[in-house]
Amino acid sequence: MKIALFQTKLAWENTEVNRTYIEEYFLNEDESFDLFVLPEMFNSGFTMNPSAVAETMEGETINWMESLALEKNCAICGSLVISENSKFYNRFVFVHPSGKIDFYNKRHLFTLAGEDKVYTKGTEKVIVNYKNWNICLQICYDLRFPVFVRNVENYDLLLYVANWPKPRINAWDTLLKSRAIENMCYTIGVNRIGEDANKLEYPGHSQVIDFLGNQVINCENESGVYIINLDKQAQLEAREKFSFLNDRDDFSLI
Repeated sequence: MKIALFQTKLAWENTEVNRTYIEEYFLNEDESFDLFVLPEMFNSGFTMNPSAVAETMEGETINWMESLALEKNCAICGSLVISENSKFYNRFVFVHPSGKIDFYNKRHLFTLAGEDKVYTKGTEKVIVNYKNWNICLQICYDLRFPVFVRNVENYDLLLYVANWPKPRINAWDTLLKSRAIENMCYTIGVNRIGEDANKLEYPGHSQVIDFLGNQVINCENESGVYIINLDKQAQLEAREKFSFLNDRDDFSLI
């Protein structure tokens, strides 16, 4: 499967500007791809003011995602603020080219920034099936909590979208590699760049790590679209040769 990672700056709480900027890159990319991945809160930045940017699942940004997916015949995904039943969610939305929509609500809310005070946490682990790939959706702070994401389902790809700041970027690099190794799967992290309204700097470091922990792509701090073709057969062969997943612990989450 060919995946495009979009590492980008984000205009603060300005959904229209962000959509326009993303669309320009998306539509002008000559190379075809199966999946286009955007960062966390791609249309607003990581805001603790959800009422300023919240939309519904029938809102402008979801309709925009559906239109782009149809036009390029590829899936498009990323997280945004969704309002539902008088609650706000940091929701990872995955739009298929067919128009089908899967989504995951961020489970681990970032208490250091007060995310838990204004957003409702998710309760379900979500694995999307797309082009015969099983993809586990995760958001930013989820990366620090390996038990929830443990690969008991034999998924093929672990996908993180983030607004991960510069002071803790070493943790981002290290934890992405750890998740890839322990789950024996391709692991992708898409982070933003630039500075937000809180003067936090984001250094990118979007990357692709293979099932043995080898870094395939590291985007560092440059804006742009980075495309990688993942080899599922190579991953399956590695899992058969090194049957580490067969020895994983049995457990259940309450």
